[in-house]
Amino acid sequence: MRSGVSLGTLVWVVLGVVIALSHGYAINNVSSLVSFVLAMFLWPLVLLGVDLHINLGV
Repeated sequence: MRSGVSLGTLVWVVLGVVIALSHGYAINNVSSLVSFVLAMFLWPLVLLGVDLHINLGV
C-alpha cells in the first residue's frame, strides 16, 4: 500500500501556485490568503478570467 500525495495532485497544486502568482494573487492579509488558496485550487477558473479576489470586512 502506498501513502502520500499523488503526482497528479502535486502537479495541480504547483500549477495553481504559479498561475495564482502570475495573476496577481499575493498573500498580504487574511482576505488575500483566502483568495490565493481559492485561486490555487481553482486555477482553471482563473485562466478563464474568473476573479476570485475575496474582500473580508472593510
